[in-house]
Amino acid sequence: MKSSLYLCRQTTSAIKANEAQTFNTFINNRTMSQNNPLFEPIHGISLYDYSSANAKLANGVPVEAICSALGVEIPVWEDASQGWVQRMQEDADFIVISEMGTFFAQADQHPKLGHLQPAAGGGNAQNLQLLATDRYFYEELNGARSAAYEAGLDGAQWIQDNYGISLGDFQQVAMQWMEQQKNEAPEEMLQYVNHMEAKRQEYARKFADENGGNIADDVDF
Repeated sequence: MKSSLYLCRQTTSAIKANEAQTFNTFINNRTMSQNNPLFEPIHGISLYDYSSANAKLANGVPVEAICSALGVEIPVWEDASQGWVQRMQEDADFIVISEMGTFFAQADQHPKLGHLQPAAGGGNAQNLQLLATDRYFYEELNGARSAAYEAGLDGAQWIQDNYGISLGDFQQVAMQWMEQQKNEAPEEMLQYVNHMEAKRQEYARKFADENGGNIADDVDF
């Protein structure tokens, strides 16, 4: 579903951009207001509904179960999804995406959707626990995912295939680490960023080798 893919890409982009120095300012300047038309529900589907539903979709919950829990038909959900995508595109201040990221991480607390789980398999619980407790492991997978995308692979799918961690689970853990990052000293934050970059380069070499070498190796300068 295009709107779900857009959400995943936008959430991933927001996480990568904000993991440096801009996230704190971005969050502190966020203004959520009931009078802001950007946050008006679309066909009765609020931003909290939309964000939580996409988190569940990313974890493998079928759209039919989500629509049933929300009490809407699939065409209504699809139309509302397109409406939220349009609002994000029109939101020059990124207020909607900021709030969406918060709601995305709180999907399990949603009163109607929180209990929904995929029909089969819950991913690799051990790796997921490690992702949530070991910052260096989290940054390693962040670097690996970036390297995979740069190599023309689906980074989220690569993590799913190799570690059993779904995109939705990864994004929720990412939001948790970003909350903790607010209290980190610049030196500590830089240490994690350097670790992620080192791992990105390491995996970039790995993917290049698997693909028969970096394309630049075949170009004469």
